[in-house]
Amino acid sequence: MKTKVAAVVGPTASGKTALSIELAKQMNGEIISCDSMQIYKFMDIGTAKPTKEEMSNIPHHLIDIITPDVEFSCADYSVLAKAKIEEINNRGKLPIFCGGTGLYVDHVLSNTTFSDAGRDEDYRKLLETKINEEGIEEVYNLLKTIDPESAMSIHKNNTKRVIRALEIFHVTGKTKTEWDRESKGYETPYDSTMICLDFRDRDKLYERINKRVDLMIEAGLVEEVRSLLFDGKYKLSNTAGQGIGYKEIIEYLNGDISLEDAIEKIKKGTRNYAKRQLTWFKRYDNCNRIYVDECKNFDEIVNIAKMTLCN
Repeated sequence: MKTKVAAVVGPTASGKTALSIELAKQMNGEIISCDSMQIYKFMDIGTAKPTKEEMSNIPHHLIDIITPDVEFSCADYSVLAKAKIEEINNRGKLPIFCGGTGLYVDHVLSNTTFSDAGRDEDYRKLLETKINEEGIEEVYNLLKTIDPESAMSIHKNNTKRVIRALEIFHVTGKTKTEWDRESKGYETPYDSTMICLDFRDRDKLYERINKRVDLMIEAGLVEEVRSLLFDGKYKLSNTAGQGIGYKEIIEYLNGDISLEDAIEKIKKGTRNYAKRQLTWFKRYDNCNRIYVDECKNFDEIVNIAKMTLCN
């Protein structure tokens, strides 16, 4: 018998956290974060981690598991998440994924295995040198030409993943997309139901994003980043340092831009990220969509989600 798993996904600021917590309360569940930034300790405000009060005594997993200096991959996440599914299921609880990193939840629920495509350190160094001297644009455009599907899912500032995708093609002659598809040859052990929060009117989502950024600033995002940069014991990894909300405040603290400009860059960057998330989740044929802006209130969203999971 396959293990029942639920997933609440969607763009940033769509209400995933609140919905997943309420579903966990009503359906005897525990939450597994599928957010690529909430894994980092000390990065709380900018990643919109739920507070202890918001968690409402519902166990949350894969939050605050590594320090900001550590690089972390989808393969790393997949191993940990599958173990958490088993643990939660053995306790007689429902595992509920919550987050907006579609790549993470995809690889877990599809039971993707990660093959070793080989490495070429000289080629990696060549790309790293080119990026350091000329910027990321030309290297990222190369990835878009060779493997447009991977380019769509990899932000151009995530140089580690851009280089890895190009390295796979260089070593094997196959794109990363082809490798990923070939890795999905095993039947999934999960009976999963995915709920995707969406918006008919994008402007309403963008309003929520802008408000969230303002609240993050009020909550002390600048102080959080300053502490990470100057008071912390850890040098930010490439992934952590490129997180939206962090890289812009770092620019401000370095004196490169004003705080007002940094805030506007965070809002714009988050809106663009939400667009990419919506594009990603639109690929799912088996996703049960709830249009937040068409629901009267939060209770209606919860009721629709609960009925979907119970069917």
